[in-house]
Amino acid sequence: MGTMNPDEESAQPIRPTSRFRYNSPLVQVCLIGIVCFCCPGMFNALSGMGGGGQVNHEAANNANTALYTTFAIFGILGGGIYNLLGPQITLLCACSTYVLYAGAFLYYNHYQHQTFAIVAGGLLGVGAGLLWAAEGAIMTSYPPPNRKGTYISIFWSIFNMGGVIGGLIPFALNYNRGDDAASVNDGTYIGFMCFMSAGALLSLAVLPPRLVVRDDGSRCTLITYSNVTTEVIEIGKLFLNWRMLLLVPASWASNFFYTYQFNNVNAALFSLRTRGLNNVFYWGAQMLGSVGIGYLLDFSFQSRRKRGFLGIGVVALLGTAIWAGGLANQLNYTKPREVGLDFKDSGSAFAGPFVLYFSYGLLDAMFQSMVYWVIGALANDSETLSRYSGFYKGVQSAGGAVAWQIDSHNVSFLTQLIVNWALTTVSYPLLALLVMLAVKDNNKPEEGPPKDGALPSLDEAPGGVTKPN
Repeated sequence: MGTMNPDEESAQPIRPTSRFRYNSPLVQVCLIGIVCFCCPGMFNALSGMGGGGQVNHEAANNANTALYTTFAIFGILGGGIYNLLGPQITLLCACSTYVLYAGAFLYYNHYQHQTFAIVAGGLLGVGAGLLWAAEGAIMTSYPPPNRKGTYISIFWSIFNMGGVIGGLIPFALNYNRGDDAASVNDGTYIGFMCFMSAGALLSLAVLPPRLVVRDDGSRCTLITYSNVTTEVIEIGKLFLNWRMLLLVPASWASNFFYTYQFNNVNAALFSLRTRGLNNVFYWGAQMLGSVGIGYLLDFSFQSRRKRGFLGIGVVALLGTAIWAGGLANQLNYTKPREVGLDFKDSGSAFAGPFVLYFSYGLLDAMFQSMVYWVIGALANDSETLSRYSGFYKGVQSAGGAVAWQIDSHNVSFLTQLIVNWALTTVSYPLLALLVMLAVKDNNKPEEGPPKDGALPSLDEAPGGVTKPN
């Protein structure tokens, strides 16, 4: 699992003096949150416009298919690459691909050639796989075990502020343009590129896990480096690990619904400028959702397992209600409106779909924060959690690739909604089973999975985990 060097200065005990010191988990989680604010946060705002800000969704759908296809591969490989390269090189390379992607749509605005956008989408999938594997490792392994929900909510709030600010950019720059505008203007893409470039530079400030010290003096890891052979073997084992198999439906569902929500709700129902405003509230709702579910997952019960069950139950009930509301809304239309609903001109007709879109954002954050909390409860060390997070993002992205192509093949809006609702519903009992079998009631989960990924033995207490040899 890597080599431990007792002579390393980083292995010496340190008594922390402040929670806000540079090498504290809180500061480092905030840093990765700001990096994600600038890069995937702005990407989310661009995607949330529907069609990448273009009236014709074909280029964006094809680019996103390429993106999520490569993302699926490098999401799974990303944990191993992160363990080999460390956070700074991994994140710098990853963030650079976001700048290229926004630039590709700036090019498309003038020349209407899809090739550059599709290639940039494929490269962004590589970068996104690396970034989210690094982010997952940092967010789940740096915090103290009993406050992972809180740190996840802090990260999610900072990250989604990027979507809020990013939503204001197209809203402000396209405010006076009519609904006959073909796409967002050049300034929108340039604004996104500036933020993404800043995120790439800021990624160099993120510390490797061996230099991060928790408030109790413990470190995120003492392993100084990994090697290719170890990472290949450990990544291969993920596909036989029963914990990861129980995560597959939730992982697949967690980006699958974006295509429907962005293209077939926001872009299909609203005017160009209102889409930007909607995204401000969509990503703002994510901040509220992450804080709420983070509180439940950390403070509702002393028992960690009970907190997990409560979180899953709350998200399941809320998700059922929101998707039911989505069904009621979807029965009112089968194709995009010729004249989009406008926040100033449409009166009460705007209110219902707007509240629904806001609720979709709320549910997204609660669902994904819940899944990250479960992943974080399965281990404590950065190396294991980077692979778990990479597996989650890889399967998630495979689902996203399929979803974008489903929309490209003009599958009905109603069918897409039903599939999304079914996928999220199936995932809840499987997550509850995972919490029951693999999450302990204390705050010291296993440092890694059993080497063979086998199920716990029958004579083990419920929730116990077989210790690795």
